[in-house]
Amino acid sequence: MRKQGHRSRAVAAVLTAALVGVAGCDAVGGDSAAPTAKAKPSPKPTPAWDSSPASLAAVGDSITRGFDACGVLTDCPDVSWATGGSAQVDSLAVRLLGKAKAAERSWNYAVSGSRMADLSAQMSQAASRAPALVTVMVGANDACRDSTAAMTPVSEFRAGFEDALSVLRRKAPKAQVYVASVPNLKRLWSQGRTNPLGKQVWKLGVCPSMLADADALDAAATERRDTVQKRVEEYNAVLKQVCAKDAHCRYDGGAVYDYRFGTDQLSHWDWFHPSVNGQARLAEIAYRKVKAVT
Repeated sequence: MRKQGHRSRAVAAVLTAALVGVAGCDAVGGDSAAPTAKAKPSPKPTPAWDSSPASLAAVGDSITRGFDACGVLTDCPDVSWATGGSAQVDSLAVRLLGKAKAAERSWNYAVSGSRMADLSAQMSQAASRAPALVTVMVGANDACRDSTAAMTPVSEFRAGFEDALSVLRRKAPKAQVYVASVPNLKRLWSQGRTNPLGKQVWKLGVCPSMLADADALDAAATERRDTVQKRVEEYNAVLKQVCAKDAHCRYDGGAVYDYRFGTDQLSHWDWFHPSVNGQARLAEIAYRKVKAVT
């Protein structure tokens, strides 16, 4: 019993010393202590989209200039979906700023006939105004060429859009950008070809890659139109992808491309460009997208 008690006391002493030793190391941060993990920095919040911008500049092609909406072969910026002052259209600028402020705080730098390669120069002009919002609608002329072989390659279209955004960012780093998708050119063919006058006008050289030989339904004509349509879809994919890399850019999600317009939305002079009614529909789409909360 005496020996057993002696051994019990010895074991207890060893255990006590071990526990004290462990506690001591933890308390003073000895070599056995686990290193303290450094807290990771919080990611920077994505800048909030301002749904009520105080100024607007527009860049792009003839659609944004209101070409053939009011008369034959002429721009009509008063009915532009982006910056026009016409009450029939109720443009994006008027909806956002009110008629009086829109006249002073919106600018239209679009040029009829422009392609993506022309956008950087327009962006430079727009950026000089330090606008709160820049609208972009371009790409139809890149697809509407004399032949499918002459259409702007997708890689060049991408490089042009990236350069245009970089030009804007150097001069106006915080400007928001609304990007409209390229319209559905094949639907335009299917709608406009129902009008005999429209088909006659198309023969003058309106978007021949898609609209030439409007009544032809043979394999070659079908393949040609499908090739143009595929290129338009590829352009829209580029607009979406490049815009997604810019924190201040918002793509319309294909809303313009998907809009099922009819002949009322087409100019009755060329059956290609938007009519006044068509411009109003574009303004509605843009306003809805700019004001959307995401």
